[in-house]
Amino acid sequence: MTGSEPLTAAPGVVTGLDELPFDNRFTRELPADPDPSNRRRQVHGALYSRVDPTPVAAPVTLAWSPEVAELLGLDPELCRSDDFAQVFGGNRVPAGADPFAMSYGGHQFGSWAGQLGDGRAIALGEVLDRDGRHQTLQLKGPGPTPYSRRADGRAVLRSSLREFLCSEAMHHLGIPTTRALSLVTTGDQVLRDVMYDGHPAPEPGAVVCRVAPSFIRFGNFQLPASRGEHDLLRRLAEFTIRADFPHLDTAGATFETKLAAMFAEVCERTAELVVHWMRVGFVHGVLNTDNMSILGLTIDYGPYGWLESFDPAWTPNTTDAGTLRYRYGAQPQVAHWNLLQLANALATVTDDHEALQVALDRYGDAYNEGFAAMTNERLGWGAPRDGDDALAAELFSLLPRTEVDQVLFFRDLAGVPVDPAATDDELLAPLEAAWYQPEELAGEVGQAMVGWLRAWARRVVDGGLADDERRRRMDALNPRFVLRNYLAQEAIDAAEQGDAALLLELFDVLRRPYDEQPGKERFSAKRPDWARQRVGCSMLSCSS
Repeated sequence: MTGSEPLTAAPGVVTGLDELPFDNRFTRELPADPDPSNRRRQVHGALYSRVDPTPVAAPVTLAWSPEVAELLGLDPELCRSDDFAQVFGGNRVPAGADPFAMSYGGHQFGSWAGQLGDGRAIALGEVLDRDGRHQTLQLKGPGPTPYSRRADGRAVLRSSLREFLCSEAMHHLGIPTTRALSLVTTGDQVLRDVMYDGHPAPEPGAVVCRVAPSFIRFGNFQLPASRGEHDLLRRLAEFTIRADFPHLDTAGATFETKLAAMFAEVCERTAELVVHWMRVGFVHGVLNTDNMSILGLTIDYGPYGWLESFDPAWTPNTTDAGTLRYRYGAQPQVAHWNLLQLANALATVTDDHEALQVALDRYGDAYNEGFAAMTNERLGWGAPRDGDDALAAELFSLLPRTEVDQVLFFRDLAGVPVDPAATDDELLAPLEAAWYQPEELAGEVGQAMVGWLRAWARRVVDGGLADDERRRRMDALNPRFVLRNYLAQEAIDAAEQGDAALLLELFDVLRRPYDEQPGKERFSAKRPDWARQRVGCSMLSCSS
């Protein structure tokens, strides 16, 4: 076997972590940092540094994902073992692993930040999953690396729990994402200044094991391009095509052709990803270029949030409060800008700049087409018709006029009667739970909403879908359950006191987001008043 040629034999059930079928393509094929010391520094001429996790005091597995464990072929009993906590808490490196931290740069809040890298993430290596595909196992919070700058390389339970829950919630919502195998508490305290206001305090530490076919980001290409390390950049691009876009690695195709095709696919995948974010009301919060996956995955769950009241200008990130660069409504444009920065990096190793521009221009069309098709399905209209875009735009301009929970609105819209004889009250009744200020519907806003609902109902009838089929299709795109900000905070509060019951119950609910789940209604309720200004619910920082 040579290069990135895949191993095709799927492994059996893994009953011990030293049996994990590692096949470490990234470290085998790409240049490593020649300096073995784990000291903070600028790393040139290399794409990663080998570094081991730093042991912790007392690792305990708080939660693990049965779906990810099954993907990796792990015996459930193994996931309950002490050795599982030791390995995925960073205390033991399993046989066959080749731990490393990646080197990359990026634009942060629109400004070039230079070298960034995996400052608190260490990949154990790549393993073959049950289908023979490569999956990288990456620990977040296992200690310092050469890219940690002035930080300690650790993560706290607060942010780790949020990442564990949201990674898996996004997967079950049908949104491309990195996955989370495990959440392990460390038994150590980590000092953090949550709101960057000069009041640091100790918090319980934790480590998440993240899983993805690749953790390569836009910033992996940007850093060598910025330094004029063009041979290094070309090697990375060639590897990425072989490993992550093998269908493009055809015999006889030139490097330039394959590179352009890869970038075109990245643009398409990114457009699809952002359409999904907009569908469910997810706000990434820190869409720097180093937080953009080459595979079009949601990556790096930092100060993310879920749109509760429909506000296109909302951002969960306190660092972004001044400019609102990463607000919900700006995410499609920010993704396009980030793709432009990736194109600029790739342009340094190809002369076919026109192909890159064509792919970049295609992003806008792909997003607009995807968003329109998704909106039509969400609204139960069937095949698109002239006038649909205007009617949808009218809704999106109407929703911010009053405080309305967007998750509940879209989910419960399927139950609004489409009979033209329905009264105003009958039209509004199924949506009652979505309004924060129901009294506002007594006036002009209510009249406008009723007018729109009647237009929506006429369009539904014209679409010709049977009611049962229409509701099924609407419910398949409009979830009942998402990881509401206040629910995550409640789970954090309990877990920090040693009680993981709410975390586990919430995790189970989020695994079936489109089901009604009788008895679990509290997990679909709109934000309570106490959460409006609560840190962790309405305000988040990059501190983790």
